[in-house]
Amino acid sequence: MTNSDEFTATTTSTTTNNTNTSTTNNNTKSLLDDPNWKEKLKLPPKDNRPKTSDVTNTKGHSFEDYCLKRELLMGIYEKGWEKPSPVQEQSIPIALTGRDILARAKNGTGKTGAYTIPIIERIDPNKNAVQAVILVPTRELALQTSAICMELSKHIQLRVMVTTGGTSLREDISRLQEVVHIIIATPGRLLDLVNKNLAKVDSCRVIVLDEADKLLSQDYNHLLDELLYSMPHDRQVMLFSATFPLTVDDFIKKHMKQAYEINLMEELTLKGITQFYAFVQERQKVHCLHALFSKLQINQSIIFCNSTQRVELLAKKITELGYSCYYIHSKMRQEHRNRVFHDFRTGLCRNLVCSDLFTRGIDIQAVNVVINFDFPRYSETYLHRIGRSGRYGQLGLAISLITYDDRFTVHKIEQELGTEILPIPRHIDENLYVAKAPAIEQSTDEQQTDK
Repeated sequence: MTNSDEFTATTTSTTTNNTNTSTTNNNTKSLLDDPNWKEKLKLPPKDNRPKTSDVTNTKGHSFEDYCLKRELLMGIYEKGWEKPSPVQEQSIPIALTGRDILARAKNGTGKTGAYTIPIIERIDPNKNAVQAVILVPTRELALQTSAICMELSKHIQLRVMVTTGGTSLREDISRLQEVVHIIIATPGRLLDLVNKNLAKVDSCRVIVLDEADKLLSQDYNHLLDELLYSMPHDRQVMLFSATFPLTVDDFIKKHMKQAYEINLMEELTLKGITQFYAFVQERQKVHCLHALFSKLQINQSIIFCNSTQRVELLAKKITELGYSCYYIHSKMRQEHRNRVFHDFRTGLCRNLVCSDLFTRGIDIQAVNVVINFDFPRYSETYLHRIGRSGRYGQLGLAISLITYDDRFTVHKIEQELGTEILPIPRHIDENLYVAKAPAIEQSTDEQQTDK
């Protein structure tokens, strides 16, 4: 499958699922008229793994409290989301009013659902125009977000389009000649389409910046300004991230009006994730990693390096040690990255070595161990890395291999995050990162599994 083929398949599936499958439409219509519609939904198996309070400490709302259309509720429940997470409880009712939102919440607590649900609810499927834009920093996050949008809107006639720097311009032109309601894109690619007058956003009433801390960096500033100035003045702007840089203040002044602020990150420490460090010499790192693999109960693990060259070298060494291992980094061809991401997500491989490309919002719930083979330089990077484990309030383990040169950086990150990274003990209690309850149980009461 080529790169353009994969992205085309993503978009085509939206068309097939939402508009061209008469069976789905007939089932939807029958459920709309059925007072017992919830009992007849095809629900996924229940995830019984224990969860932390940052996703379970809710106000007791239900999705039906927000007066969402039934077709959307059907998609929500069939995805396995039983009730809103805290960030969704605070975001959805405000977003439905059209007010700007600045939301700060940890990774893996349902931020994607917090903006996709109100977007889908407010879109008019009979209007042939781009009505919402979702900007993300990476191709992988764009694909993941589009998949969620399509699942939630499968009973509604919505068209979702993904476009990033790796997609075929010819395919994008072809898709934009048809109906598109939601565009999920990286900023540079969307601006290119807008400037070529291919993507028309003059009717777009909602724009979302997911992983906004990255999008508000100097790399994207001018791109965002151009995009927002090409949209209606009264559009709704929503920012979602675990952290926000100082530049967010300038963005708010220029592009947002009376933004409603949500802060669920009073404590930046990640609940449910146990953090350890192992003090080693550089030449001992591979041996230490081998020891960790042999002692830990790993479901899936992500191992981070600070450069693309080290990613490939380490993946080769891990394979030579006899462990299944993939690698992914930004210099790989896009179709290869797509395949690795898909195969790892579906559980075909246990270990993934990567650069910081993979820290942004990627939600793979089977990951219970994160290892910093190279310690990151910044607290923000550390936060995003270890957030790949413990998704949606589940338990996780983060282990950092520390050299003498890293000692001051470790102390700085502990101070900035208000956390403590402990020396690794001789034995790590499995209860800290391994779910003992049955992982899967068939039930009609579903738990949400989103980012």
